Amino acid sequence: MPALKPTQFLAKITWLGRVANSDETLRAEALEAADLTFAGIDGECHGGLTRPACVRVRAQHSKGTEIRNVRQLSVLSQEELDAIAETMGLDAIDPAWVGASLVVSGIPDFTHVPPSSRLQAPSGACITLDMENRPCVLPGRVIDVDAPGYGPKFKRAAQNRRGVTASVERPGPIAIGDEMRLSIPDQDVWAHLTEARAF
Repeated sequence: MPALKPTQFLAKITWLGRVANSDETLRAEALEAADLTFAGIDGECHGGLTRPACVRVRAQHSKGTEIRNVRQLSVLSQEELDAIAETMGLDAIDPAWVGASLVVSGIPDFTHVPPSSRLQAPSGACITLDMENRPCVLPGRVIDVDAPGYGPKFKRAAQNRRGVTASVERPGPIAIGDEMRLSIPDQDVWAHLTEARAF
């Protein structure tokens, strides 16, 4: 039996984008299609085979240490974006505001899909989901430009809904409208999870 089990869930791509320079703005440029490479999406500032360690892995590596890049892509759920918008009192969240690489629909509780799950496109292109992408204040600054006064509400509204980071396992083309099959690790939940969180 394979260690990765295909599920009945299909993630339909509803939006694609890339962030050219996050030092200037987190706002993403919308795309109709993208060619995934082992380094991510061409022209995406979060791409590359490696990256400098950041605050998210400070317990493991000092800041700036070169590590493998499992944060090439930011993948969000349309359903969760809709829930964030409702909580904030907005009609909708533009995926460009949050620096999205992919927005997908059709997978419940997407932010909590097991790490190491895969999404595979009809072309064969496949991405590996890393883990929850915790919300921060940066998208709020972009939101506030287009919807003044709403930006500060983003971080709290996005708790447990911010999507996941991902990296490319198999290169290939993807496009809006593609349905990507979800495969999950075929293993039980670790029995010591609660104990580990108490450290």
